[in-house]
Order: sequence, then structure tokens, then C-alpha cells
Amino acid sequence: MKKFIISVLGKDRPGIIAAVTQLLFQQDFNIEDVSQTILQNEFSGIFIVTGPDGSDPQNVCHALENATVDLKLHIHVKAMDAAPFQWTSASCEPFVITTRGPDRKGLVAQITAVLAAHNVNVTQLQAVFRGGADPERNVMIYEVDIPADSDLSKLRTALKTKAAELNLEVNLQHKNIFEAINRI
Repeated sequence: MKKFIISVLGKDRPGIIAAVTQLLFQQDFNIEDVSQTILQNEFSGIFIVTGPDGSDPQNVCHALENATVDLKLHIHVKAMDAAPFQWTSASCEPFVITTRGPDRKGLVAQITAVLAAHNVNVTQLQAVFRGGADPERNVMIYEVDIPADSDLSKLRTALKTKAAELNLEVNLQHKNIFEAINRI
């Protein structure tokens, strides 16, 4: 079986997931992972699938485009390497970083630059910017993997320094603690 990553973008409407997954089923593909969201009124979906050995990314893309032509989607299909990529040799712990504060250009770029400088991998990012100076309307939540050999104290200091420059509140918590505190 070959593994592919498929991205699907377009105006949100009912039936997008149904059309994509129906074609995949008809072509004998198995869905392993899906991440789908609506950003404002735009649909965004990413599918990891396995399919028959003779499958070709271009053919899969054309079949999906033909099956969804009325939905006017942008579709991209890429073959995935069989071997998983390891970005660090150290084991990692999941953390959650939250920031709140006034909206301005460059917030995500500047916070992620701090994370990259400390070899921290962002695994999930949710950012909601509704404008203005009300910090409750501008929130970023970064789920990250921090290598066990990282100096958390230095990372925390760097985040707090950058957040102060940007007039943001920042919080760094282990994911287990974050989930326990925020459980409804």
C-alpha cells in the first residue's frame, strides 16, 4: 500500500467531506488520519490515506478534482515517505502555550521564532484574532513538543521576554496540566 497526504481547500458548504471520502472509498483508499476545520468561511481538510500500490499522486488528484468539480475545491496530493521523520533524537513532552493580548501583525511569527530557536516543534496551532486591544478577543493556543533535553527555564524566560515586547500574556503548561485545568 502507498501512503498519501491530501489537502482540500475551498468555500465551506455541506458535502465536501462526503464527496472526498466517497471517491477515496471507491478507489480502495483507507483513511488513516483527518484534520478538518473551517476558518471564517473557508473549508480546510488534510487527509492521510493509504491506497493501492499502483496509485499515483497526479491520478488521485485528478480523480478527486473530477468528483468534486461542482464544489470548486483546490486539491493537492503528495506521496508520503514510508520512513517516519525524526526531528530530534531526544524524547519529547507535550506542552501547551497560550498567549493573549492586543492584535497586531507578526504575533505568530515572533512567538514561533522563539520556539524554533529552542528546538520546540509546534504540533497544533489555533489562533483567533478579532482585532482591537481587548485581549479576550485575541488568543493563540500552541500545542508543542518540547525535547526532554531542553532547558524549560530558558524557554520560559525567552517566551516571557518576547511576550512583554508584544504586550502579550503568555502561559506555558504541560499538556496534562492544561487539560486537567480546562476540563469542563
